[in-house]
Amino acid sequence: MRADAQKNRNQILTVARDVVAEHGAEASMRDIARRAGVGLATLLRHFSTREALFEALLCTHLDTLTRKADELESSASADEALLTWFRELVAFTRSYRGVVAMMAAAHANPDSALYASCAAVHSAGARLLQRAQDEGTARADMTGDDLFALITALGWTVDQPSFAPRADHLVKLMTSAILKS
Repeated sequence: MRADAQKNRNQILTVARDVVAEHGAEASMRDIARRAGVGLATLLRHFSTREALFEALLCTHLDTLTRKADELESSASADEALLTWFRELVAFTRSYRGVVAMMAAAHANPDSALYASCAAVHSAGARLLQRAQDEGTARADMTGDDLFALITALGWTVDQPSFAPRADHLVKLMTSAILKS
């Protein structure tokens, strides 16, 4: 990639992080281009769709969550590994307002730019859940799909201003429902 094209791409990603932090996943592509000092056509050359832009913004974080699950599988008790990872994923969804809906749609759509990263996170959570179930610390009637659905539901809920102040409490309630007492 030419140096000026790489500079534009980096500028777009930097600005997009800020715009998404302000306006959530529905941030205007035109606004991102304008603030980045490039034309909409330039933005679309780098990121042909909103999902492609979000994939570039989010893949590093999603890949980190997948690696974190791998680390936790070998370094923590099964229930603590699942709880730690669950909390980190919910915290991530809170850092990008509105992204949880994109993740929920992308994890089952191989045509989505976010599919690979979301599918990897889904699989990592399912492995952590299975390990906890094998050790008898998590509900046996849950699947990886259930876990992902709960995470996305909780991510959406704490994204709402009226529930945001209760986020930590809601995470505790949800995790207590996943683990056996």
